[in-house]
Amino acid sequence: MPIPVTCPGCLARFTVSDKYAGKQGPCPKCKKTITVPDKSQEVVIHAPDEGPKDSTGKPVLKPIRRVEFTPNGLQIGVAIGVASLAIISAIWARATGFVPPTWSLALIATALAYPLTSIGYTFFKDDELGGYIGKERLVRLGVCALVFVLTWGLYWFLSYYFGNSVLAQTDVVQMSIFIVLMFAAGIGASLGTCELEVGQSFLHYAIYFIATLLLAILAGVPLASPFSANPDEPMLGLPKGSSKMILPGSPGGPNVVPNAPAAPQ
Repeated sequence: MPIPVTCPGCLARFTVSDKYAGKQGPCPKCKKTITVPDKSQEVVIHAPDEGPKDSTGKPVLKPIRRVEFTPNGLQIGVAIGVASLAIISAIWARATGFVPPTWSLALIATALAYPLTSIGYTFFKDDELGGYIGKERLVRLGVCALVFVLTWGLYWFLSYYFGNSVLAQTDVVQMSIFIVLMFAAGIGASLGTCELEVGQSFLHYAIYFIATLLLAILAGVPLASPFSANPDEPMLGLPKGSSKMILPGSPGGPNVVPNAPAAPQ
């Protein structure tokens, strides 16, 4: 086993073969004669024995190990395939002017949730502690991914709750407040399920949020007024004007009487 040596003259550090233990020789850097430490000077640190033992002295409990998780080729291929399909669909929708219906947007956001959550967790988890594996990893990331998807549902709900008949009417102030609430929910989900730090949890959710937001913008979906030139344009498959149509005689509409004679001049 190599012996570590530090020259007392130039403080250079190097190792020599254990056959030179206790012998003298020149330092390879400053050429000063030094003495190689022998085995009697070696310090060995033993980990303390903890936990209950049986009559033979063997530990009763086995140490808990958290194995490092590395995605395999199939998992990487599925993630790339889902992301590629989403991007191609968004480009096609933008090129053809197609407005995606609600169910297709929800489906895409759901399909991307687990792959993006898994990729983010792999990047931001503590390598020294390892990571969750097997069924526990699947459950924890599944719950986290579900909350990530529901944050967009929160955006939809708040926008309509505050009187926007279509998302394109959501102004910049409302959108900013809604996004802050979405990040608060996403960070909380990452903290609770993946046990990441606050900064890591922020980046964990940001990966999902940015990816889905860019896909929506690429597809031409008017999520708010900054992304739409016409705030009355159709959204989520609604016919144009149907969400804001006011019929004659309805509250707030014109008071028109059918077949009424024209007023005298």
